[in-house]
Amino acid sequence: MRNQITPSASLFQSLIKQKAKIFALIIFTSLLYPNTVRAASPETAPAELKNSLTQIDAAANRQDVNAVMQFYSQNFTHSDGLNRQSLQQTLTQLWKRYPNLNYRTELKSWEKEGDALVVETVTQITGTQQMDGKNMKFESALRSRQRFQGQKIVQQEILGERTQMTAGVKPPTVDMKLPEQVRIGQSYSLDAIVQEPLGDDLMLGAAVEEPVRSDRFVKSAPVDLELLSSGGIFKVGRAPLTKGNYWVSTVLIREQGMTTVTQRLRVVEGARPSK
Repeated sequence: MRNQITPSASLFQSLIKQKAKIFALIIFTSLLYPNTVRAASPETAPAELKNSLTQIDAAANRQDVNAVMQFYSQNFTHSDGLNRQSLQQTLTQLWKRYPNLNYRTELKSWEKEGDALVVETVTQITGTQQMDGKNMKFESALRSRQRFQGQKIVQQEILGERTQMTAGVKPPTVDMKLPEQVRIGQSYSLDAIVQEPLGDDLMLGAAVEEPVRSDRFVKSAPVDLELLSSGGIFKVGRAPLTKGNYWVSTVLIREQGMTTVTQRLRVVEGARPSK
């Protein structure tokens, strides 16, 4: 009498075959993509990488441009069109204008790709200074992706950017809402709301959109102010027909102070806009 396979035994054999196929697929995939690794948490990052980020911050806080550039490859490229030489010039001009900046970089994730490390970071930049007899405060958050090879940065891409500058005794507290990413030609809303009641104060303001360019890192675009009838700026804009990175800035001025907020807007093809 031949052995009969019960339904449960048949199901067990089927599962064994499926597991064998999955195991074979995993091995085949690992052979095709041997260097594909999920981004790892910052706690597991190599000590050399953590040390490099710490040293870059320390050199930037000293405003030692030569020490900072030691961590950048001669063939360095940047998503904003900078190379090693233009990056050095930009840092020199920025620190000349803002001599009291403080840098603090937080490692968000890292992964190994061949002989390179791909690293995502958020750098907080803060500073204060006197300009024309007024107190000025600078705050910026820069989210970026770097590619390290041999402890040198060979490539950098800016993923997000937001900068706020305030001046005066009582600058407006501004809550600016703007998407980080939109499609080409897509309409988007820009709201820059002043949190304090205006009372009898007059408010001047403006909104400016300009492409990200290396010559605009330090020198701001001209602004045409207008008298605002409400406590903020509320506009519907339309993304340019050319993909790329753009700065969207709002300027709000009242009698006792001024606040400027600038955020990077990424214009892309075919992607869903971020909320």
